[in-house]
Amino acid sequence: MQGTNRPIVVLDFGAQYSKLIARRIREASVYSLIVPFNLPIEEIKAMNPAGIVFSGGPASVGAPGSPKPDPKVFELGVPILGICYGVQLFADMLGGRVERATEREYGIAHLEHSDATGFFAGVDAHTQVWMSHGDRVEALPAGFETIGHTANSPFAAVADPKRRLYGVQFHPEVVHTPQGKTILSNFVHKICGCPAEWDMGSFVGPAIEEIRRTVGDRKVICALSGGVDSSVAAVLIHRAIGSNLSCVFVNNGLLRKGEAEMVQEVFRDNFHINLDYVDAEERFLTALHRMSDPERKRKVIGGLFIDIFEEEAKRLGHMDFLAQGTLYPDVIESVSATGGPSVTIKSHHNVGGLPDKMNLILLEPLRELFKDEVRALGRELGLPADIVGRHPFPGPGLGVRCIGEITRERLDTLRDADAIFIDEIKKAGLYGEIWQALVCLLPVRSVGVQGDERTYEEVCSLRAVTSEDAMTADWYRFPSDVLQRVSNRICNEVGRINRVLYDVTSKPPGTIEWE
Repeated sequence: MQGTNRPIVVLDFGAQYSKLIARRIREASVYSLIVPFNLPIEEIKAMNPAGIVFSGGPASVGAPGSPKPDPKVFELGVPILGICYGVQLFADMLGGRVERATEREYGIAHLEHSDATGFFAGVDAHTQVWMSHGDRVEALPAGFETIGHTANSPFAAVADPKRRLYGVQFHPEVVHTPQGKTILSNFVHKICGCPAEWDMGSFVGPAIEEIRRTVGDRKVICALSGGVDSSVAAVLIHRAIGSNLSCVFVNNGLLRKGEAEMVQEVFRDNFHINLDYVDAEERFLTALHRMSDPERKRKVIGGLFIDIFEEEAKRLGHMDFLAQGTLYPDVIESVSATGGPSVTIKSHHNVGGLPDKMNLILLEPLRELFKDEVRALGRELGLPADIVGRHPFPGPGLGVRCIGEITRERLDTLRDADAIFIDEIKKAGLYGEIWQALVCLLPVRSVGVQGDERTYEEVCSLRAVTSEDAMTADWYRFPSDVLQRVSNRICNEVGRINRVLYDVTSKPPGTIEWE
């Protein structure tokens, strides 16, 4: 599905940064994909790669059982870049030597390079890099030369220009190597000769053709949440197969303000997608009556959604495929670097349990894309900015933001407060800087004074974080006047709240959501 680009194939040796390598290459407008290090050489060959990257990894190349690629990878005749463990593989497999370093390097180091091959074109002769290794190359294989060093790594950057083999002991893919993007761009463009062709415009056509080939004249059902991933998947599939796609949108009563109306307007009225709207608010609120335990909430909400989705699928008639907005990070996490038994342990089914119970074939047209690429694809397909750029929203919705007991009145209170918070963030031009912003309604009441009268009302907490991948997050530093406006509006416009807090907890130790 990569379009006209020959891909850059990243062989994963268990690195924590493999996803970053693939992302940085795609940011250079070249298609890349990650595969296990032990993928058979014939399968790698069939991908027709323009270049290959050996990722880092936690192992020592000399340890028994350490991961190594098929030696025939060096016979493919394509450029190879070895990163950290990857460059040590060059030395170990091609006749050099790797030993435990007497002085290990973790963190910032300073590289000096003297490169005439183009690999360091545009990179300062003295530049900061990020190291994370305990072993190092002590002797180079025949044909290699040193093109860069640090205080503790005499072979911090090496090259065999004749065979187009390049290796770096540092990590160019991380932000702590400020000119790392330039280095990777040089590798894919100057060394591998890749044109800058990868973008969402080049993705759409091949993706639509692939969906058509896969589905044929059969039927597809999609659980549409209104979030970015399912929305983009639905529009892309609809572009491919038209009325053979049916979407189910379940209003569980736990949605944000105006969300049910917006989803129907966008998908049914604007894109003319078959949309089965199910108003299940009463069923969910009845099932959640007097329930406050967060885990019970999640299970009840998830289980009831599956029941309703199954009911609607039967009502719509025979379906062959279940469409999901699975993204590339989900796919990568589902496959072990070693290709061992763990490949089946963690599966990312966005609608948990449905494929096995309903005997549907999974259709995942976004499985090659990262989140930012999905947003770009949404813009390419004409989705409105309010959907393409919206913050993540949890599957259980406001059910896990209404802390404590869930009632219709408390949900309405939370909806109103949340709408004000998001509105003021957008007015301040800050929405795009924030990964996720939300309001939690707390299970406590507070004494207040409003209009010279004593009040005893609910308390809400604002939450806004910055993040790259939601694995870690930091609280967002708002200008004080923005917080003041939010607080004033909530206390004035939402009659059941008289106190507004701001959550300044990072992740870890906290999580982004409260429940």
